Amino acid sequence: MTFMKTAIASLAALAAVTGIAMAQEMKTEIGAGEGQVDIVAWPGYIERGQTDKNFDWVTDFEAKTQCKVNIKTAGTSDEMVALMNEGGFDLVTASGDASLRLISGKRVQPINVDLIPSFKTVDERLQKAPWHTVGGVHYGVPYQWGANVLAYNTNVFKEAPKSWSVVFEEQTLSDGKSNKGRVQAFDGPIYIADAALYLMAKKPELGIKDPYELTEEQYKAALDLLRAQKPLVGRYWHDAFMQIDDFKNEGVVASSSWPFQVNLLKADKQPIASTIPEEGATGWADTTMMHAEAAHPNCAYMWLEHSINPKLQGDLAAWFGSVPSVPAACKGNALLGDAGCDTNGMGNFEKIHFWRTPVAKCESQSAGCVPYYRWVTDMIAVLGGR
Repeated sequence: MTFMKTAIASLAALAAVTGIAMAQEMKTEIGAGEGQVDIVAWPGYIERGQTDKNFDWVTDFEAKTQCKVNIKTAGTSDEMVALMNEGGFDLVTASGDASLRLISGKRVQPINVDLIPSFKTVDERLQKAPWHTVGGVHYGVPYQWGANVLAYNTNVFKEAPKSWSVVFEEQTLSDGKSNKGRVQAFDGPIYIADAALYLMAKKPELGIKDPYELTEEQYKAALDLLRAQKPLVGRYWHDAFMQIDDFKNEGVVASSSWPFQVNLLKADKQPIASTIPEEGATGWADTTMMHAEAAHPNCAYMWLEHSINPKLQGDLAAWFGSVPSVPAACKGNALLGDAGCDTNGMGNFEKIHFWRTPVAKCESQSAGCVPYYRWVTDMIAVLGGR
């Protein structure tokens, strides 16, 4: 599905994002499994050993529950929202810029955490996080979190770039060549927040206090920055594996990225590293949420419990470069190592501006803020050169 289609489809889910849906009736018991569970997930989030036999947290679940796991990957939050609107899925690993849209659109159902014994082991900072808890009602189970990092080619950058300026402003890099045509940018509307975060440091006179809460003036400055960036961008990305290929074969030397791509590139012995520049970073705290009309709710609840066991959480953190939602996963995992959580940014929680859906009625700006539907249409315009 193209960005245009998913972005337009996402607008339908946003109709009343500030008016959260009333809690639906929650399940009170888990019955026999229905034989399968259908999940929409980010690339790399649900592995069955096909890419690397060491990373498999599906096979044992299927053997134990007799619930076959079917996976549909999605490259942007807008695509996830569109797929959940279409239906046919039980679960989704939603980021904060999708979760409230799914709740307000009544596309997901409340979760009875009493049916998930391991929920009490989840990081307390995440248990009642506002991107999945509304009016004291839980609408999901925290999965993983992390930062949107700046990935860079170590042959071009002898030292880690200190600023996001290497992707936002034309400049000569340390190899003596311009960055024009050699950088990438994420193609989702939420990337406007990355521009706003850069401007928080670059132009403090704009008074940006929160990259997701922008006045008309601040929003215009962010769009202007993205328009000026467009001639620099060789390709906008949302497909993680395409970005990996672009770093390997298409001359890309710097881009916003996920630790997932960086880890795979490094494992392939490519000259790639990552950093969080001085301006900070946006990030994601993802939640597994259940469709309001899930066809396989018992298998879905079984997966929700399975998804937060320490072994899976640690293995996934090692694979994706993310941070587990269960702190116990940080010790004793052979793949992650006892230093893995610190390496992946466990200490950066307070520094990350986690994705969330921009709304008109915002806390930091008394005059109100530009709502997400504008972000969607204007990002389409930026990508189209307007």
